[in-house]
Amino acid sequence: MTDDRPLHRRIESFREWAHEWFHGLYHGMIEHPSFEKIEKEAEDVEDEFFFACFADAFGIPSPVSYYTVELLPYLTDEFEQWERRMWDRESLLERKGQQYHFH
Repeated sequence: MTDDRPLHRRIESFREWAHEWFHGLYHGMIEHPSFEKIEKEAEDVEDEFFFACFADAFGIPSPVSYYTVELLPYLTDEFEQWERRMWDRESLLERKGQQYHFH
């Protein structure tokens, strides 16, 4: 089966297809609101991990912290961000409330 269209029409058809495909990819990965939801969910999982590993940072004794302190050199940047989020309780409660309050 051969395509009898001229070459410039086939190229134009391919360009339209590629433009539509890349627009859909961009929309799905960047623009779509589910991207933010996935990002927030990942942050929540990270918060839970850090809290389980470093609960003593908030005065909650945990025997796990003795072993997980060895992870700190590898997680320094993430740990500082997590600690700031946890100490800023107003924003934490507000964000958690937004998850369950539908506008």
